[in-house]
Amino acid sequence: MSTDHHAFTLDALSRRAALFGGLGLLALPALQPAVAAPSSSLNASADVWPDAAQVPGGVARLSLGPAATRPVAQAGDVPLLVLGDAIEWTALVGIPLSAAPGEASISVQLEGGGQRQIAYTIAPKRYSEQRLKVAPGTVDLSPEDQARYEGERAHLAQVMATFSEPLPQLLRMRVPVPGRRSSSFGLRRVFNGQSRNPHSGMDIAAGTGTPVRAPLPGRVIDTGDYFFNGNTVWLDHGGGLLSMYCHLSAIDVAPGDLLKTGARLGAVGATGRVTGPHLHWSVMLNRAMVDPALFLAA
Repeated sequence: MSTDHHAFTLDALSRRAALFGGLGLLALPALQPAVAAPSSSLNASADVWPDAAQVPGGVARLSLGPAATRPVAQAGDVPLLVLGDAIEWTALVGIPLSAAPGEASISVQLEGGGQRQIAYTIAPKRYSEQRLKVAPGTVDLSPEDQARYEGERAHLAQVMATFSEPLPQLLRMRVPVPGRRSSSFGLRRVFNGQSRNPHSGMDIAAGTGTPVRAPLPGRVIDTGDYFFNGNTVWLDHGGGLLSMYCHLSAIDVAPGDLLKTGARLGAVGATGRVTGPHLHWSVMLNRAMVDPALFLAA
């Protein structure tokens, strides 16, 4: 475990129904300054991904109402993924694990200039705790390892800021590797008695060499061997939706490669800071790590 679409063709209206149908979202008047967010209970349709979960590490689905062109929405200065059509646009907002429960908001640019705010509520969620014993040198870093980590962190901050087009049209993901989910998203981790950041992905137990495959179409934007994550691949699915695959025994792609759903990107391994072979899979939306399970069918 870690330390640290279903392809189908739809016309425009059917595609909108697949992505947003059954939400019961309300249209917002163009000049309304703020509204309460739709309840996540409105997102119960089995044909809608990702599932709405307005909690730390979850995804909020916020109605932007009708507009002739795709609205531009932001969380602070971070652009948001906006999907839909002229009848109904929806912003998908990744909520950081570090977000405090309570009121939050996004901003939407108005055609004539200025902005309007859309408010929503982040509900509390308590994640489980996990205690692990690892090599002391991977918890209390040497000066050399600390310098390496700081350099990697600066590089990865640039990777995680990627926001590209075209935007994704399919959001239901395929599990990248078969296996038992051995460590869940959001676990509070304690290494050798020291608290560290919550677990920011899904761990899937599988044997070394098991192929790892792209869960959605994407472009490879980074590969490398990192101190904590070992051999790693990052995919860009468009619109600030990224995914990361860590601890690989092999990397079979290079930056710039375009992958289809199901294309092999590497193989399961035990590189980096690990206690055994497995895949650590993370999904990032607007620079926030969110629960990959929200993008999966049961």
